[in-house]
Amino acid sequence: MNIHRRHILLLVLTLITAGFIALSILVVIYPSLAIDLKFSEEIQEHQNPFIDKVMYLISTPGYMPESVILVLVTSLLFFLFKYKKAALFVLLTSVAGLISTIVKGVVNRPRPSKDLVRILHETAQQSFPSGHMLFYVVFFGFLILLMIQLENVPKIVRYVVGLISAFFIFTIPFSRIYLGAHWFTDVLGGFLLGLPSLYLLSWLYLRKRAGKTEAPVAETT
Repeated sequence: MNIHRRHILLLVLTLITAGFIALSILVVIYPSLAIDLKFSEEIQEHQNPFIDKVMYLISTPGYMPESVILVLVTSLLFFLFKYKKAALFVLLTSVAGLISTIVKGVVNRPRPSKDLVRILHETAQQSFPSGHMLFYVVFFGFLILLMIQLENVPKIVRYVVGLISAFFIFTIPFSRIYLGAHWFTDVLGGFLLGLPSLYLLSWLYLRKRAGKTEAPVAETT
């Protein structure tokens, strides 16, 4: 990456981070925002049991203990197929949960209440940012990066994993709002916080790889 492109990328990341900080301050001062209620009303307007189940299934990989199992199993698969660096960094995506917990405690925004939205799944932690959104951006976003970088993985596997990962990233905001678990600004906050987190993880991974395509480690005989 040349210096000019690097400066542009750093500027974009700085703006994203500044946007997250500004949004955090906003929801601390104004926990209830009209734009949040409007988004929830629009997304929850059309409801039926089938959509309820689909939206819950989309959120399932982000719950506990499902998220931990997902990370561990995915990391184990990469390890078994000799992609040891990828396996290690997949494990590191779980740090997103720690980041989410810390920020939630600092901002301390309450969840949407039953008198304002329809709540299909009760949650205990604070609302901002959406831990699901943050985790999906980091975990599934990193899987997309791996599918681009690991050229030795069969193309069909790379395409399927990439498409599934993109599906979860783009549908989780609607799922969290539809289920009444989060406000629009919560998922926006999770997205904004997830981008620099994903960039840092990806930068460390690519830097450690020293520009080489990771290949399965050959066994000695």
